[in-house]
Amino acid sequence: MKIRKYVRILPGSVTVDGTPLAVDAAGADLLAELYRSFVKDYPKFFKMDVLCKLGVVATELLVMGEADRFTPREDRAVLLFSHSGPLCNDRNYQKTIAEDDFFPSPSLFVYTLANIVTGEIAIRNKYEGDTTAFELASFEPAPFVAAVRDAFEDRVTRSAICGWAEAVDASHFAAVMMLVDQDAAEGLDFTPENVEKIQSNQA
Repeated sequence: MKIRKYVRILPGSVTVDGTPLAVDAAGADLLAELYRSFVKDYPKFFKMDVLCKLGVVATELLVMGEADRFTPREDRAVLLFSHSGPLCNDRNYQKTIAEDDFFPSPSLFVYTLANIVTGEIAIRNKYEGDTTAFELASFEPAPFVAAVRDAFEDRVTRSAICGWAEAVDASHFAAVMMLVDQDAAEGLDFTPENVEKIQSNQA
């Protein structure tokens, strides 16, 4: 099992396979810049919460250029781990119901579910495999690798978009995501040691 590609996104920097990506924006504007540079054709992006935007642009950097990009496939899973989940959007939704004369926002309510980010990635890319969101106290490589390996035991999954995606608010977020492939001949071995190197930007 190999890591075919990996990406790290922080509020002030983006790296793909360890190589810095030239970006002009930072913080809240960075995700919009990445969308305009690499996604371009998915206007629903601007209705998403921060966590979903982060997951969508990180996935785009992982899979752009793949053959038959938008052909439906059931052999690819989406497995994301987070500490806060949709808490950032939960707070925004809470504001719409906090007043005595409240009117809940249906559009914000959609994004109060932890698995919406995996669903958005699957919808955008026509992935029909397992989509699961996990909430952990922190990103620990060993349990992360074990959980992803478990997903490959279903005899259908051959590859996975997986990793850590955390959004505290529009200016504070982090993604460490990778494309893991059961059949790849090249790439980093999918081990806790290599995941830790990617996480610390030392791969």
